[in-house]
Amino acid sequence: MNAPVASHRKRGHRRTAVGRTVRARTAGAIALVGAAATALGGLAHADPQPTAAEVGDRVDRLHHEAEQAVEKYNGVAERADRAERDLDDLRDEAARKTARLNDARNALGSFATAQYRNGTADPTVQLALSAEPEDYLRRAALLERVGNRRAAALADVGRQLREVEQVRAEARERLTELRDARAELKRRKRTIEGKLAEARRLLGTLTAEQRDAVLGADGHGGPAGAGGAAGDRAARDAARGPVQAPGARAARAVSYARGAVGSPYVWGATGPGSFDCSGLTQAAWGAAGVSLPRTTYTQAAAGTAVPRSALAPGDLVFYYPGRTHVGIYAGGGQIIHAPRPGASVRYAPVDSMPFATAVRPA
Repeated sequence: MNAPVASHRKRGHRRTAVGRTVRARTAGAIALVGAAATALGGLAHADPQPTAAEVGDRVDRLHHEAEQAVEKYNGVAERADRAERDLDDLRDEAARKTARLNDARNALGSFATAQYRNGTADPTVQLALSAEPEDYLRRAALLERVGNRRAAALADVGRQLREVEQVRAEARERLTELRDARAELKRRKRTIEGKLAEARRLLGTLTAEQRDAVLGADGHGGPAGAGGAAGDRAARDAARGPVQAPGARAARAVSYARGAVGSPYVWGATGPGSFDCSGLTQAAWGAAGVSLPRTTYTQAAAGTAVPRSALAPGDLVFYYPGRTHVGIYAGGGQIIHAPRPGASVRYAPVDSMPFATAVRPA
């Protein structure tokens, strides 16, 4: 009687196990179908690809942000260069002062050694034993004067020691400043390169024709062709005659900028074969014998303010609220500027970007 019951239980157990397996497989299949449906639904509702115009706007913004970072990089680079020059000068000065200090020390050392070797008798005994007291007194006065000179020399050695230590302390400060500046340069360089890499990636999503249209624009939100055919005509017209500038220096600066038209934009470059925006204006006025600071921010304060209505060839024209871009006014309503990566130095209408201020270098 026990055997049939056991057999029945085994058959029931097998049916239950099979049922669980089927239910598990069914649930898994339903889950897979649901996941597939979710994925298909996600694909169906994915964001559409940006248009060429949207890509162009984004590339312009990235280039503008990169240019802001470039000007900050240029400012730090200028500070690092200055710290490095100061450090070299301080090291040279410390070496000169140390050499003089060593000479003074050696002279004192020689005197002290001679005194130690020769010895000196008590002055009272010397006077008592002297056959000629007057002669001794004369020699004593001379020795006193010599002693006074040695005392002055010793004081001078102390002064020189303090000077050498002060110069070395200044050199240590400049070295710290230089190291900090170099570390900041690396950080800013990564920021610039990141933005430019993203711009290149976006440009890579466009067709060749669309990409040419974006790169043909001035790169600052101006219309395509602002630096193209119209700019080419302006360049040809301007190159025919002498520069009509308010002074010889301004004329030389504009002439230099004319000669740079067609040179590639390279961030951080100051010529002669490539430029960024402030590098071009610095080089142009440098060719005229005027030393401008390195960045747009500092160049904007390096001259006399000029209203938009009174621009003359050679004036520096700054754009955007932060004065992050600069060109040199060439006359005829045109500036010459280095627009952005991927473009070359070109002419552009003076109103192709948001005007901020203008200055006339001295």
